[in-house]
Amino acid sequence: MATITPLDRAGRAGLREWLGLVVLALPTLLVALDINSVFLALPHLSADLGADAVQQLWIADGYGLMVAGFVVTMGTLGDRIGRRRLLMIGAAAFGLLSVASAYAADPAMLIAARLLLGVAGATLMPSTLGLISAMFTDTRQRGLAITAWSTCVFAGAALGPVLGGVLLTHYWWGSVFLIGAPTMAVLLVAAPLTLPDSRNPDAGRLDLVSVLLSLAAILPLTYGVKQLGADLSDAPAALAAATVGALFAVLFVRRQRGLRDPLLRLDLLRDRTVGAVLIAMVATGAGLAGVGLLTTQYLQLVCGFSPLASAVWFAPMGLAMAAGCTLAPLTRRWLSPGAAIVAGLVVSTLGFLPVALADGPAPVVAGAAVIAFGTGPLFALGTGVVIGSVAPERAGSAAALSETSNYLGGTAGIALFGTVAAGVYHARLDGFGQAPDVARESVAGAMAAAATLPADSAGRLLDVAHAAFTDGLSLVAVCAAVLFIALVVLLARRLR
Repeated sequence: MATITPLDRAGRAGLREWLGLVVLALPTLLVALDINSVFLALPHLSADLGADAVQQLWIADGYGLMVAGFVVTMGTLGDRIGRRRLLMIGAAAFGLLSVASAYAADPAMLIAARLLLGVAGATLMPSTLGLISAMFTDTRQRGLAITAWSTCVFAGAALGPVLGGVLLTHYWWGSVFLIGAPTMAVLLVAAPLTLPDSRNPDAGRLDLVSVLLSLAAILPLTYGVKQLGADLSDAPAALAAATVGALFAVLFVRRQRGLRDPLLRLDLLRDRTVGAVLIAMVATGAGLAGVGLLTTQYLQLVCGFSPLASAVWFAPMGLAMAAGCTLAPLTRRWLSPGAAIVAGLVVSTLGFLPVALADGPAPVVAGAAVIAFGTGPLFALGTGVVIGSVAPERAGSAAALSETSNYLGGTAGIALFGTVAAGVYHARLDGFGQAPDVARESVAGAMAAAATLPADSAGRLLDVAHAAFTDGLSLVAVCAAVLFIALVVLLARRLR
């Protein structure tokens, strides 16, 4: 039976609910920090533990892969057993596994801890969004709460690499993981005092076949797409994994249509507005991830910044998105949510111009910040549209659908736009007959090859490699701009 709080009688949130929102900000920030700070620690922990290239890939991507795979299951599970209960279980596991990651003795132990950490992390996002829906039934207050939640997500993404760099400057690599333990300890103490144990009293049994099908679909599909973006030389295996995932996805969708209590509320896609918002989240996530990935590489490989300096340069993109989310509710005085989302994406489209010109780090970072700022209304107001489209007791399933759209969009963007940029790079280097084979693979390979060449030859090789990468970034920015223009046209028609 659902817990009754003063919110249920008054209709508007009070002090307890707003304090609860502060508590929910803790796991939201932490998940974003964890995903983005581990990349800086990777060289340090790899040298200390002796991790090879494959193990490094699993250390870096295993967490996000498991989050993407389990978020659907965890969103629906929270509706059934209680979102506060699931949040606290996940928080306790997250804290313990953070300690295990920090003190891992070998790569295998760290990979195992990171994979389990991803399962625990998958409980946090849908639980927090589901609890926000239950705590804030007033539409305007819920919009403000989701805006605050979205701001925490993107602020954490921006500050994660910076915080990681500071910790690595003064402490060992495990400190990057260790910050999860005290944060989750605070949540475990505060959650029973501030959060209701909301759930769906009429939820049916959890369909285990659907759980298995969702994992069989999302895990190989996500892994295959990631591999396509990371290493084209392994394209056959990556395509095979993605194909297997796609086949299981078809089976998953067919099963959901025949269930009374499906694992994922696919019927939400029939709603014209919700469907358009979810499509926008996938497409926008793809554009942001593709441009963001190449921008960070541009700062390091072409501009020559250190990882920490690159993180500081890149922080404005995440902070601009957080600012866009924060300011989104203010636009409702003059614009409908749909108009605010469309206007924001028009602003984002303008930001691709300086990125396409790629004339130094400042214009590229400024353009990326404009792109990110304009997407703020989509992620703040659009998430509210998806969550508000269902009754509060089914909010976990709707949150899972929203989060899955974000993860799939980001993964697809890295693969698609990473492939475009790699194609441009390879074509340019193939036309430079003096380039060694290793230099044709990446800018990092060109830098390694240049170290073995005479000064004149090394300079020419690096100039060609840098120009080739910059051309790839420019083309990706143009392609992403075209995607955003199409998205603006679609949403202008659908969100009237």
